[in-house]
Amino acid sequence: MKSFRLQIITLLLAVSSMLLNSSCKKFLEEDPKNQVTITNFYKTESDAIAAVNAIYAYLNSVDNFAVGGNTAGVYHSTFWVTIGLASDEMLNNQLGAANFDQLSSFSHTPQNPSMEEIWGMHYKTITLANIAIARIPGIDMNTNLRNRLVGEAKFLRGLMYFNLVRMFGEVPLLLEENNPLLPEKGTVEAVYTQIETDLKDAAAALPLGYDPGSGRGRATSGAANAILSKVYLTRKNWEQAAVYAKKVIDSEQYELWQDFADVFKLSSRGGKEAIFSVGFGDAGGAIVFWEVGQFNVRLLPTALSAEGVQNAQGWQFPTEFLYNQFEVDDRRRAVSFITEINGPNGPFTIRPYVKKYWDRQMEPQGNNSSNDFPVIRYADVLLIYAEAANELGNTQEAHDYINEVRKRARFNGSSYVNAVPDYAGLTQEQFRDAVLKERSMELVFEGQRWFDLVRTGKLEQRVPLAKPGVTPAARNYLFPLPQREVDLNPNLGQNEGY
Repeated sequence: MKSFRLQIITLLLAVSSMLLNSSCKKFLEEDPKNQVTITNFYKTESDAIAAVNAIYAYLNSVDNFAVGGNTAGVYHSTFWVTIGLASDEMLNNQLGAANFDQLSSFSHTPQNPSMEEIWGMHYKTITLANIAIARIPGIDMNTNLRNRLVGEAKFLRGLMYFNLVRMFGEVPLLLEENNPLLPEKGTVEAVYTQIETDLKDAAAALPLGYDPGSGRGRATSGAANAILSKVYLTRKNWEQAAVYAKKVIDSEQYELWQDFADVFKLSSRGGKEAIFSVGFGDAGGAIVFWEVGQFNVRLLPTALSAEGVQNAQGWQFPTEFLYNQFEVDDRRRAVSFITEINGPNGPFTIRPYVKKYWDRQMEPQGNNSSNDFPVIRYADVLLIYAEAANELGNTQEAHDYINEVRKRARFNGSSYVNAVPDYAGLTQEQFRDAVLKERSMELVFEGQRWFDLVRTGKLEQRVPLAKPGVTPAARNYLFPLPQREVDLNPNLGQNEGY
Protein backbone atom coordinates (compact mmCIF):
# COMPACT_ATOMS: atom_id res chain seq x y z
CA MET A 1 0.00 0.00 0.00
CA LYS A 2 1.01 3.58 -0.46
CA SER A 3 3.05 5.36 2.15
CA PHE A 4 2.03 8.89 3.10
CA ARG A 5 4.83 10.17 0.83
CA LEU A 6 3.48 8.17 -2.11
CA GLN A 7 -0.09 8.96 -1.12
CA ILE A 8 0.42 12.64 -1.81
CA ILE A 9 1.99 11.91 -5.20
CA THR A 10 -0.87 9.59 -6.19
CA LEU A 11 -3.70 11.63 -4.72
CA LEU A 12 -4.84 12.84 -8.12
CA LEU A 13 -5.07 9.26 -9.32
CA ALA A 14 -7.25 8.38 -6.36
CA VAL A 15 -9.49 11.37 -6.90
CA SER A 16 -9.74 10.62 -10.63
CA SER A 17 -11.72 7.47 -9.90
CA MET A 18 -14.69 9.49 -8.63
CA LEU A 19 -18.00 8.86 -10.29
CA LEU A 20 -19.59 10.87 -13.09
CA ASN A 21 -23.08 11.16 -14.51
CA SER A 22 -24.78 10.73 -11.14
CA SER A 23 -28.43 11.36 -10.45
CA CYS A 24 -30.27 12.10 -7.23
CA LYS A 25 -32.45 9.06 -7.78
CA LYS A 26 -29.77 6.42 -8.23
CA PHE A 27 -26.91 7.52 -6.02
CA LEU A 28 -24.84 4.35 -6.07
CA GLU A 29 -25.46 2.98 -9.53
CA GLU A 30 -22.76 4.84 -11.42
CA ASP A 31 -19.55 3.44 -12.86
CA PRO A 32 -16.63 4.67 -10.69
CA LYS A 33 -14.06 3.98 -13.40
CA ASN A 34 -14.79 7.19 -15.30
CA GLN A 35 -11.87 9.59 -15.23
CA VAL A 36 -11.96 13.26 -14.27
CA THR A 37 -9.38 15.77 -13.12
CA ILE A 38 -9.43 17.63 -9.83
CA THR A 39 -9.41 21.01 -11.60
CA ASN A 40 -12.83 20.55 -13.18
CA PHE A 41 -14.43 18.56 -10.37
CA TYR A 42 -16.50 19.72 -7.36
CA LYS A 43 -18.48 22.19 -9.46
CA THR A 44 -21.97 20.68 -9.53
CA GLU A 45 -24.44 18.72 -7.46
CA SER A 46 -23.64 15.64 -9.53
CA ASP A 47 -19.96 16.08 -8.70
CA ALA A 48 -20.78 16.15 -4.99
CA ILE A 49 -22.82 12.95 -5.23
CA ALA A 50 -20.11 11.26 -7.27
CA ALA A 51 -17.41 12.27 -4.80
CA VAL A 52 -19.21 10.69 -1.86
CA ASN A 53 -20.04 7.60 -3.91
CA ALA A 54 -16.31 7.22 -4.53
CA ILE A 55 -15.70 7.02 -0.77
CA TYR A 56 -18.22 4.21 -0.48
CA ALA A 57 -16.58 2.51 -3.47
CA TYR A 58 -13.31 2.16 -1.59
CA LEU A 59 -15.02 0.16 1.15
CA ASN A 60 -15.35 -2.75 -1.25
CA SER A 61 -13.20 -1.75 -4.19
CA VAL A 62 -10.22 -3.49 -5.69
CA ASP A 63 -7.45 -0.89 -5.71
CA ASN A 64 -6.59 0.15 -9.25
CA PHE A 65 -3.41 1.88 -8.11
CA ALA A 66 -2.09 -0.80 -5.75
CA VAL A 67 1.55 -1.02 -4.80
CA GLY A 68 3.33 -4.37 -4.86
CA GLY A 69 0.41 -6.19 -6.44
CA ASN A 70 -1.90 -5.99 -3.43
CA THR A 71 -5.46 -5.48 -4.63
CA ALA A 72 -8.06 -5.43 -1.89
CA GLY A 73 -10.59 -3.01 -0.49
CA VAL A 74 -11.03 -2.16 3.17
CA TYR A 75 -13.51 -4.94 3.95
CA HIS A 76 -13.27 -6.83 0.66
CA SER A 77 -10.86 -9.61 1.60
CA THR A 78 -8.47 -8.52 4.34
CA PHE A 79 -10.02 -6.57 7.22
CA TRP A 80 -12.66 -9.02 8.43
CA VAL A 81 -10.34 -11.98 7.83
CA THR A 82 -7.57 -10.36 9.87
CA ILE A 83 -9.93 -9.68 12.78
CA GLY A 84 -11.17 -13.27 12.71
CA LEU A 85 -7.77 -14.93 12.43
CA ALA A 86 -6.26 -12.91 15.29
CA SER A 87 -8.85 -14.35 17.68
CA ASP A 88 -10.39 -17.62 18.81
CA GLU A 89 -12.89 -17.92 15.95
CA MET A 90 -10.96 -18.48 12.71
CA LEU A 91 -8.15 -20.62 11.25
CA ASN A 92 -6.33 -20.23 7.94
CA ASN A 93 -6.37 -22.85 5.21
CA GLN A 94 -5.23 -20.66 2.31
CA LEU A 95 -2.08 -22.13 0.80
CA GLY A 96 0.65 -19.58 0.21
CA ALA A 97 -0.99 -16.96 2.44
CA ALA A 98 1.79 -16.70 4.99
CA ASN A 99 0.40 -13.37 6.16
CA PHE A 100 -2.79 -15.12 7.29
CA ASP A 101 -0.88 -18.02 8.87
CA GLN A 102 1.09 -15.49 10.92
CA LEU A 103 -2.06 -13.72 12.08
CA SER A 104 -3.65 -16.96 13.20
CA SER A 105 -0.55 -17.99 15.17
CA PHE A 106 0.13 -14.46 16.48
CA SER A 107 3.57 -14.48 14.87
CA HIS A 108 2.81 -11.52 12.60
CA THR A 109 5.37 -8.75 12.29
CA PRO A 110 5.35 -5.18 10.89
CA GLN A 111 6.25 -6.68 7.49
CA ASN A 112 2.95 -8.55 7.29
CA PRO A 113 1.24 -7.50 4.02
CA SER A 114 -2.17 -7.43 5.68
CA MET A 115 -1.06 -4.49 7.80
CA GLU A 116 -0.10 -2.57 4.66
CA GLU A 117 -3.41 -3.34 2.98
CA ILE A 118 -5.55 -2.33 5.94
CA TRP A 119 -3.55 0.80 6.71
CA GLY A 120 -3.34 1.93 3.10
CA MET A 121 -6.97 1.37 2.17
CA HIS A 122 -8.26 3.05 5.33
CA TYR A 123 -6.17 6.14 4.68
CA LYS A 124 -7.16 6.19 1.03
CA THR A 125 -10.80 6.25 2.12
CA ILE A 126 -10.02 8.98 4.66
CA THR A 127 -8.26 11.02 1.96
CA LEU A 128 -11.33 10.99 -0.27
CA ALA A 129 -13.56 11.83 2.70
CA ASN A 130 -11.35 14.78 3.65
CA ILE A 131 -11.53 16.22 0.15
CA ALA A 132 -15.30 15.81 0.01
CA ILE A 133 -15.76 17.43 3.44
CA ALA A 134 -13.59 20.37 2.38
CA ARG A 135 -15.03 20.98 -1.09
CA ILE A 136 -18.71 20.03 -1.10
CA PRO A 137 -19.75 23.00 1.14
CA GLY A 138 -18.57 25.37 -1.62
CA ILE A 139 -20.84 23.89 -4.29
CA ASP A 140 -24.02 25.76 -5.23
CA MET A 141 -26.59 22.99 -4.79
CA ASN A 142 -29.58 21.84 -2.75
CA THR A 143 -28.75 22.68 0.86
CA ASN A 144 -30.26 19.58 2.43
CA LEU A 145 -28.51 17.27 0.00
CA ARG A 146 -25.22 19.12 0.49
CA ASN A 147 -25.45 18.74 4.27
CA ARG A 148 -26.37 15.10 3.94
CA LEU A 149 -23.45 14.30 1.66
CA VAL A 150 -21.00 15.97 4.03
CA GLY A 151 -22.60 13.96 6.82
CA GLU A 152 -22.04 10.74 4.89
CA ALA A 153 -18.39 11.63 4.34
CA LYS A 154 -17.96 12.37 8.05
CA PHE A 155 -19.60 9.07 8.95
CA LEU A 156 -17.21 7.16 6.71
CA ARG A 157 -14.18 9.06 8.03
CA GLY A 158 -15.27 8.39 11.60
CA LEU A 159 -15.73 4.69 10.87
CA MET A 160 -12.29 4.43 9.29
CA TYR A 161 -10.59 6.12 12.25
CA PHE A 162 -12.53 3.88 14.65
CA ASN A 163 -11.04 0.84 12.96
CA LEU A 164 -7.55 2.35 12.86
CA VAL A 165 -7.38 3.49 16.48
CA ARG A 166 -8.64 0.15 17.75
CA MET A 167 -6.16 -1.78 15.63
CA PHE A 168 -3.07 0.42 15.84
CA GLY A 169 -3.56 2.78 18.78
CA GLU A 170 -1.97 6.17 18.07
CA VAL A 171 -2.27 6.96 14.36
CA PRO A 172 -1.87 10.10 12.22
CA LEU A 173 -5.02 12.19 12.46
CA LEU A 174 -5.37 13.61 8.95
CA LEU A 175 -8.37 15.90 8.57
CA GLU A 176 -7.48 18.31 5.78
CA GLU A 177 -7.39 18.07 2.01
CA ASN A 178 -3.64 18.66 2.11
CA ASN A 179 -1.72 17.10 5.00
CA PRO A 180 1.97 16.99 5.95
CA LEU A 181 4.15 14.55 4.02
CA LEU A 182 5.47 13.16 7.31
CA PRO A 183 2.61 13.47 9.78
CA GLU A 184 2.96 12.84 13.47
CA LYS A 185 0.70 10.44 15.33
CA GLY A 186 -2.34 11.73 17.14
CA THR A 187 -2.99 10.54 20.66
CA VAL A 188 -5.63 7.88 21.17
CA GLU A 189 -7.72 10.44 23.02
CA ALA A 190 -7.49 12.93 20.14
CA VAL A 191 -8.48 10.30 17.59
CA TYR A 192 -11.48 9.21 19.63
CA THR A 193 -12.54 12.83 20.14
CA GLN A 194 -12.53 13.30 16.36
CA ILE A 195 -14.46 10.07 15.83
CA GLU A 196 -17.15 11.24 18.24
CA THR A 197 -17.33 14.64 16.54
CA ASP A 198 -17.62 13.12 13.06
CA LEU A 199 -20.28 10.62 14.06
CA LYS A 200 -22.35 13.17 16.00
CA ASP A 201 -22.19 15.57 13.05
CA ALA A 202 -23.24 12.70 10.79
CA ALA A 203 -26.13 11.69 13.05
CA ALA A 204 -27.45 15.26 12.96
CA ALA A 205 -27.19 15.55 9.16
CA LEU A 206 -28.31 12.12 7.98
CA PRO A 207 -31.86 10.85 7.48
CA LEU A 208 -33.45 7.92 9.29
CA GLY A 209 -33.64 6.10 5.97
CA TYR A 210 -33.87 6.37 2.19
CA ASP A 211 -36.37 5.48 -0.47
CA PRO A 212 -36.49 1.71 -1.00
CA GLY A 213 -34.17 0.61 -3.78
CA SER A 214 -32.11 3.81 -3.92
CA GLY A 215 -30.28 3.96 -0.63
CA ARG A 216 -28.99 0.50 0.22
CA GLY A 217 -25.53 0.84 1.68
CA ARG A 218 -25.78 4.55 2.49
CA ALA A 219 -25.18 5.82 6.01
CA THR A 220 -28.14 6.91 8.12
CA SER A 221 -28.51 8.66 11.46
CA GLY A 222 -29.16 5.22 12.94
CA ALA A 223 -25.85 3.97 11.58
CA ALA A 224 -23.98 6.91 13.11
CA ASN A 225 -25.66 6.38 16.49
CA ALA A 226 -25.02 2.63 16.35
CA ILE A 227 -21.30 3.10 15.71
CA LEU A 228 -21.22 5.75 18.44
CA SER A 229 -22.67 3.23 20.87
CA LYS A 230 -19.85 0.86 20.01
CA VAL A 231 -17.28 3.65 20.34
CA TYR A 232 -18.48 4.34 23.87
CA LEU A 233 -18.64 0.62 24.67
CA THR A 234 -15.02 0.29 23.58
CA ARG A 235 -14.10 3.27 25.78
CA LYS A 236 -16.03 1.73 28.70
CA ASN A 237 -18.26 4.78 28.85
CA TRP A 238 -21.24 2.61 29.74
CA GLU A 239 -23.71 5.43 30.19
CA GLN A 240 -23.16 6.90 26.74
CA ALA A 241 -23.00 3.45 25.16
CA ALA A 242 -26.46 2.79 26.56
CA VAL A 243 -27.76 6.22 25.51
CA TYR A 244 -26.73 5.83 21.86
CA ALA A 245 -27.77 2.19 21.60
CA LYS A 246 -31.18 3.19 22.98
CA LYS A 247 -31.45 5.95 20.37
CA VAL A 248 -31.19 3.27 17.71
CA ILE A 249 -33.65 0.97 19.49
CA ASP A 250 -36.18 3.72 20.15
CA SER A 251 -36.01 4.99 16.57
CA GLU A 252 -38.15 1.96 15.62
CA GLN A 253 -36.33 1.76 12.30
CA TYR A 254 -34.93 -1.70 12.93
CA GLU A 255 -36.01 -5.09 14.19
CA LEU A 256 -34.74 -8.66 14.20
CA TRP A 257 -35.76 -11.10 11.53
CA GLN A 258 -37.76 -13.84 13.20
CA ASP A 259 -35.57 -16.51 11.62
CA PHE A 260 -31.79 -16.12 11.88
CA ALA A 261 -31.52 -17.65 8.40
CA ASP A 262 -33.27 -14.61 6.93
CA VAL A 263 -30.52 -12.25 8.10
CA PHE A 264 -28.13 -13.41 5.38
CA LYS A 265 -30.46 -13.98 2.45
CA LEU A 266 -29.78 -11.77 -0.56
CA SER A 267 -33.37 -10.62 -0.37
CA SER A 268 -32.64 -9.24 3.11
CA ARG A 269 -29.83 -6.91 2.04
CA GLY A 270 -30.62 -3.44 3.33
CA GLY A 271 -33.56 -4.92 5.23
CA LYS A 272 -34.93 -4.30 8.70
CA GLU A 273 -31.94 -5.67 10.63
CA ALA A 274 -29.21 -4.03 8.53
CA ILE A 275 -27.98 -0.78 10.07
CA PHE A 276 -24.82 -0.30 8.02
CA SER A 277 -23.34 -2.78 5.58
CA VAL A 278 -20.75 -2.72 2.84
CA GLY A 279 -22.53 -3.64 -0.38
CA PHE A 280 -21.18 -5.68 -3.24
CA GLY A 281 -22.29 -5.40 -6.83
CA ASP A 282 -24.78 -7.46 -8.76
CA ALA A 283 -26.99 -6.71 -11.71
CA GLY A 284 -30.15 -6.35 -9.65
CA GLY A 285 -28.87 -4.48 -6.62
CA ALA A 286 -29.08 -0.82 -5.66
CA ILE A 287 -25.29 -0.72 -5.40
CA VAL A 288 -23.66 -1.47 -8.72
CA PHE A 289 -19.92 -1.11 -8.59
CA TRP A 290 -17.80 -3.68 -10.39
CA GLU A 291 -16.82 -5.71 -7.34
CA VAL A 292 -18.23 -8.89 -5.89
CA GLY A 293 -17.57 -10.38 -2.47
CA GLN A 294 -15.40 -13.33 -1.58
CA PHE A 295 -17.52 -15.00 1.09
CA ASN A 296 -18.31 -18.09 -0.97
CA VAL A 297 -14.82 -18.60 -2.35
CA ARG A 298 -13.14 -18.04 1.00
CA LEU A 299 -15.50 -19.86 3.33
CA LEU A 300 -17.31 -22.70 1.57
CA PRO A 301 -15.54 -26.10 1.69
CA THR A 302 -14.05 -27.71 -1.42
CA ALA A 303 -16.09 -30.81 -0.54
CA LEU A 304 -19.15 -28.99 -1.92
CA SER A 305 -17.88 -29.87 -5.38
CA ALA A 306 -19.69 -33.16 -4.74
CA GLU A 307 -22.90 -31.13 -4.90
CA GLY A 308 -21.87 -29.26 -8.02
CA VAL A 309 -20.67 -26.11 -6.29
CA GLN A 310 -17.84 -24.43 -8.16
CA ASN A 311 -14.76 -22.59 -6.92
CA ALA A 312 -15.33 -23.12 -3.19
CA GLN A 313 -11.83 -22.91 -1.73
CA GLY A 314 -12.38 -23.09 2.03
CA TRP A 315 -9.54 -20.69 2.66
CA GLN A 316 -10.68 -19.76 6.16
CA PHE A 317 -12.70 -21.92 8.54
CA PRO A 318 -13.93 -21.75 12.14
CA THR A 319 -12.18 -23.25 15.13
CA GLU A 320 -13.80 -26.29 16.70
CA PHE A 321 -13.93 -24.22 19.88
CA LEU A 322 -16.25 -21.71 18.22
CA TYR A 323 -18.49 -24.42 16.82
CA ASN A 324 -18.74 -26.14 20.19
CA GLN A 325 -19.99 -22.98 21.92
CA PHE A 326 -23.45 -23.52 20.43
CA GLU A 327 -26.21 -25.62 21.88
CA VAL A 328 -27.06 -28.42 19.43
CA ASP A 329 -30.45 -26.94 18.54
CA ASP A 330 -29.33 -23.31 18.44
CA ARG A 331 -30.70 -22.06 15.11
CA ARG A 332 -27.53 -20.01 14.62
CA ARG A 333 -25.39 -23.14 14.52
CA ALA A 334 -27.38 -24.70 11.71
CA VAL A 335 -27.42 -21.44 9.75
CA SER A 336 -23.80 -20.42 10.33
CA PHE A 337 -22.04 -23.73 9.68
CA ILE A 338 -22.00 -26.57 7.19
CA THR A 339 -20.90 -30.01 8.46
CA GLU A 340 -22.57 -32.41 6.02
CA ILE A 341 -22.26 -32.81 2.25
CA ASN A 342 -24.67 -34.68 -0.01
CA GLY A 343 -22.35 -36.69 -2.21
CA PRO A 344 -23.28 -39.03 -5.09
CA ASN A 345 -23.04 -41.98 -2.71
CA GLY A 346 -24.98 -40.33 0.09
CA PRO A 347 -24.27 -37.76 2.79
CA PHE A 348 -20.90 -37.54 4.50
CA THR A 349 -19.61 -35.45 7.39
CA ILE A 350 -16.89 -32.80 7.24
CA ARG A 351 -15.35 -30.47 9.80
CA PRO A 352 -17.35 -27.25 10.27
CA TYR A 353 -17.06 -24.50 7.68
CA VAL A 354 -18.97 -21.20 7.63
CA LYS A 355 -21.87 -21.00 5.17
CA LYS A 356 -24.08 -18.26 6.59
CA TYR A 357 -23.27 -15.76 3.82
CA TRP A 358 -24.20 -18.26 1.11
CA ASP A 359 -27.69 -17.84 -0.29
CA ARG A 360 -27.81 -21.16 -2.06
CA GLN A 361 -31.13 -20.52 -3.73
CA MET A 362 -29.85 -17.34 -5.39
CA GLU A 363 -26.20 -18.38 -5.90
CA PRO A 364 -26.35 -22.17 -6.29
CA GLN A 365 -22.91 -22.46 -7.88
CA GLY A 366 -21.14 -20.55 -5.11
CA ASN A 367 -18.47 -18.59 -6.96
CA ASN A 368 -18.48 -14.85 -6.24
CA SER A 369 -20.88 -13.55 -3.61
CA SER A 370 -23.28 -10.62 -3.85
CA ASN A 371 -23.96 -10.63 -0.12
CA ASP A 372 -23.27 -7.57 2.01
CA PHE A 373 -20.66 -7.36 4.73
CA PRO A 374 -22.51 -6.38 7.94
CA VAL A 375 -20.51 -3.62 9.65
CA ILE A 376 -23.21 -3.31 12.31
CA ARG A 377 -26.70 -4.79 12.55
CA TYR A 378 -29.55 -4.55 15.01
CA ALA A 379 -28.68 -7.68 17.02
CA ASP A 380 -25.26 -6.14 17.72
CA VAL A 381 -26.91 -2.98 19.09
CA LEU A 382 -29.19 -5.02 21.36
CA LEU A 383 -26.13 -6.79 22.78
CA ILE A 384 -24.31 -3.47 23.20
CA TYR A 385 -27.24 -2.15 25.20
CA ALA A 386 -27.41 -5.33 27.29
CA GLU A 387 -23.68 -5.15 28.07
CA ALA A 388 -23.82 -1.47 29.00
CA ALA A 389 -26.94 -2.01 31.15
CA ASN A 390 -25.18 -4.77 33.06
CA GLU A 391 -22.21 -2.53 33.78
CA LEU A 392 -24.56 0.20 34.98
CA GLY A 393 -26.26 -2.23 37.36
CA ASN A 394 -29.52 -2.37 35.41
CA THR A 395 -29.74 -6.13 35.78
CA GLN A 396 -33.27 -6.73 34.52
CA GLU A 397 -32.79 -4.59 31.42
CA ALA A 398 -29.53 -6.36 30.67
CA HIS A 399 -31.25 -9.73 30.83
CA ASP A 400 -34.23 -8.53 28.78
CA TYR A 401 -32.12 -7.34 25.87
CA ILE A 402 -29.73 -10.28 25.69
CA ASN A 403 -32.73 -12.60 25.87
CA GLU A 404 -34.33 -10.83 22.91
CA VAL A 405 -31.39 -12.09 20.86
CA ARG A 406 -31.53 -15.52 22.54
CA LYS A 407 -35.21 -15.87 21.70
CA ARG A 408 -34.46 -15.72 18.00
CA ALA A 409 -31.91 -18.53 18.43
CA ARG A 410 -34.80 -20.75 19.62
CA PHE A 411 -36.72 -20.36 16.37
CA ASN A 412 -36.06 -23.46 14.28
CA GLY A 413 -37.55 -22.13 11.07
CA SER A 414 -41.15 -22.92 11.87
CA SER A 415 -41.60 -22.72 15.66
CA TYR A 416 -39.86 -21.85 18.90
CA VAL A 417 -38.13 -24.64 20.82
CA ASN A 418 -36.70 -24.78 24.34
CA ALA A 419 -33.13 -25.62 23.41
CA VAL A 420 -31.78 -22.09 23.97
CA PRO A 421 -33.17 -20.95 27.32
CA ASP A 422 -33.23 -17.36 28.52
CA TYR A 423 -30.50 -16.17 30.83
CA ALA A 424 -31.78 -15.56 34.35
CA GLY A 425 -30.29 -14.55 37.69
CA LEU A 426 -26.75 -13.96 36.44
CA THR A 427 -24.33 -11.96 38.54
CA GLN A 428 -22.63 -9.00 36.90
CA GLU A 429 -19.48 -11.06 36.27
CA GLN A 430 -21.45 -14.03 34.95
CA PHE A 431 -23.32 -11.70 32.63
CA ARG A 432 -20.03 -10.35 31.26
CA ASP A 433 -19.04 -13.87 30.25
CA ALA A 434 -22.50 -14.56 28.87
CA VAL A 435 -22.66 -11.50 26.64
CA LEU A 436 -19.13 -12.10 25.33
CA LYS A 437 -20.15 -15.66 24.42
CA GLU A 438 -23.43 -14.46 22.93
CA ARG A 439 -21.59 -11.99 20.72
CA SER A 440 -19.31 -14.81 19.58
CA MET A 441 -22.26 -16.96 18.51
CA GLU A 442 -24.36 -14.16 17.03
CA LEU A 443 -21.60 -12.40 15.07
CA VAL A 444 -19.63 -15.30 13.57
CA PHE A 445 -17.08 -14.08 10.99
CA GLU A 446 -18.44 -10.52 11.01
CA GLY A 447 -15.12 -8.84 11.83
CA GLN A 448 -15.92 -8.38 15.53
CA ARG A 449 -14.16 -11.03 17.59
CA TRP A 450 -10.63 -9.62 18.00
CA PHE A 451 -12.12 -6.26 18.97
CA ASP A 452 -14.36 -7.91 21.56
CA LEU A 453 -11.54 -9.94 23.11
CA VAL A 454 -9.23 -6.92 23.23
CA ARG A 455 -11.70 -4.48 24.78
CA THR A 456 -12.67 -7.05 27.45
CA GLY A 457 -9.05 -8.04 28.16
CA LYS A 458 -9.75 -11.68 27.27
CA LEU A 459 -7.42 -12.18 24.30
CA GLU A 460 -4.69 -14.07 26.16
CA GLN A 461 -7.23 -16.17 28.05
CA ARG A 462 -9.55 -17.24 25.22
CA VAL A 463 -7.28 -17.82 22.22
CA PRO A 464 -5.36 -20.79 23.73
CA LEU A 465 -8.69 -22.53 24.36
CA ALA A 466 -9.38 -22.50 20.62
CA LYS A 467 -5.80 -22.79 19.36
CA PRO A 468 -3.76 -25.02 21.69
CA GLY A 469 -0.15 -23.93 21.78
CA VAL A 470 -0.95 -20.42 20.56
CA THR A 471 -0.63 -17.80 23.29
CA PRO A 472 -1.04 -14.12 22.44
CA ALA A 473 1.27 -11.67 24.16
CA ALA A 474 0.56 -8.28 25.65
CA ARG A 475 1.73 -6.68 22.40
CA ASN A 476 -1.11 -8.37 20.50
CA TYR A 477 -3.66 -5.98 21.99
CA LEU A 478 -2.53 -3.78 19.09
CA PHE A 479 -1.33 -4.61 15.61
CA PRO A 480 2.06 -3.39 14.36
CA LEU A 481 2.24 -0.36 12.13
CA PRO A 482 3.31 -1.35 8.59
CA GLN A 483 7.08 -1.32 8.37
CA ARG A 484 6.95 0.56 5.05
CA GLU A 485 5.25 3.47 6.78
CA VAL A 486 7.62 3.45 9.73
CA ASP A 487 10.66 3.41 7.42
CA LEU A 488 9.40 6.35 5.37
CA ASN A 489 8.12 8.44 8.26
CA PRO A 490 10.40 8.77 11.32
CA ASN A 491 7.55 10.50 13.19
CA LEU A 492 5.55 7.31 13.45
CA GLY A 493 7.62 4.93 15.54
CA GLN A 494 6.45 1.37 16.17
CA ASN A 495 4.01 -0.12 18.64
CA GLU A 496 5.58 -1.65 21.71
CA GLY A 497 6.77 -5.23 21.33
CA TYR A 498 7.15 -5.12 17.56
